Amino acid sequence: MAEVPQHCPGTSSEQAGKSSACQGCPNQNICASGAPKAPDPAIEEIKQKMATVKHKILVLSGKGGVGKSTFSAHLARALASDESKEVALLDVDICGPSIPKIMGLEGEQVHQSGSGWSPVYVEDNLAVMSVGFLLSSPDDAVIWRGPKKNGMIKQFLRDVDWGELDYLIVDTPPGTSDEHLSVVQYLSGAGIDGAVIITTPQEVSLQDVRKEIRFCQKVKLPIIGVVENMSGFVCPKCKNTSQIFPPTTGGAQKMCEELALPLLGRVPLDPRIGRSCDEGKSFLTEVPDSPAAAAYQAIVHGIKNYLNSKLTSDTNVD
Repeated sequence: MAEVPQHCPGTSSEQAGKSSACQGCPNQNICASGAPKAPDPAIEEIKQKMATVKHKILVLSGKGGVGKSTFSAHLARALASDESKEVALLDVDICGPSIPKIMGLEGEQVHQSGSGWSPVYVEDNLAVMSVGFLLSSPDDAVIWRGPKKNGMIKQFLRDVDWGELDYLIVDTPPGTSDEHLSVVQYLSGAGIDGAVIITTPQEVSLQDVRKEIRFCQKVKLPIIGVVENMSGFVCPKCKNTSQIFPPTTGGAQKMCEELALPLLGRVPLDPRIGRSCDEGKSFLTEVPDSPAAAAYQAIVHGIKNYLNSKLTSDTNVD
């Protein structure tokens, strides 16, 4: 039997049967025949499942290693610091699930109930779901082709018992590949409030982030704003700032000005952030008076303002 193409565009895609990944697939002619393609029924199922989720936010980065998962975790923790809010963090970085470690949940298991998979809770109002909970060991490699990754994301969105949520934060892998397309497609009926894009100051990162921004524009995904991580190092003793990753082309600020996007803020380098993540603790509560914690809180405030203004705008339209 022939293998499923590694980057199968899916039967509902306009590129079905036409992509280079379709070469050699036994179903290529059927997919390319132009026969009407029925929408995936999971989209409607997920729409119904997500009806109890007020806000859905994607965290994206064009490049790996820019602190996207760290930001996702701290965004979730900051939102959950308001005990009146219900927050969930979904890790769809299938091949590199770091959220269980960052959230201090390594070794936890997912349980099945009559209403679906039960997420793992950090606090009473902060739930987490990751493929990392399904592995027998943190060192296990997830070696999956695109269709299997897509199936797992579908299960996360459709079969997890999320309950009533104020915020669902989705931590995505680097790039603009299967996982990103799947999340946007499956949540198309439920609606996504927007994406927060993470970068670092140097041009090699900004170059990939511009591709991520273009991806958002192509799939009509609103961009809440850009966060510049590792934006200088503030000495904890003398408080002077040193540029570890010099912004040779103006950094995120210049890019945002050129592309007419809001810069939500800059988070300085702080070794204690990495230590907190390794220990599964919240940097925001461990070192609340640090410049980095203040930057995080300002960014979260900006995201809340965006969501509130969007909610007001949608209500006025209705």
